[in-house]
Amino acid sequence: MRHVTLITTGGTIEKTYDEQTGGLANRRSLVRRMLRRLRLEDITINIVELLSKDSLDITDEDRTRIVDAARTFGADAGSTLDTDGIVILHGTDTLTITGQWLHERIASPRVPIVLTGAMRPFEMTRSDALQNLTESIFAVGVLTPGVYCVAHGRALAFPGVVKDRQRHTFVKV
Repeated sequence: MRHVTLITTGGTIEKTYDEQTGGLANRRSLVRRMLRRLRLEDITINIVELLSKDSLDITDEDRTRIVDAARTFGADAGSTLDTDGIVILHGTDTLTITGQWLHERIASPRVPIVLTGAMRPFEMTRSDALQNLTESIFAVGVLTPGVYCVAHGRALAFPGVVKDRQRHTFVKV
């Protein structure tokens, strides 16, 4: 049995349509709805709802909370929690900043730490949310310990990951 810790922070992947304003907003985590759409054999998922923010609104204090949560839930070598990998749902606009923070502040992670998000919300047609979530859960089972961005069929190791706004994906520089 694999044990995966899934930390939610909000971002486009979890945005919902707000009838009051006519806009998209982070109001609540949608990860349980996404997970119900997947067939996951021999995997338990521990969901940690940490934040519910657009990534453009994530502060350095929030990033510190994300790093602390990753440490608490099994990223550090001294952790006694039973996890085989950590998936962090994050908005794509600043995902690479948070990934760099994790890379710099958790020197020797004992498990893979994967950040993922979506260019289009889960609730929208042609969303990449479910694909990226599925790939990330799979990736923490096969990657070596480290910090990664997983999206669109690729796992990119930090440092050097950036968002390519023209291609609507992440690339390594």
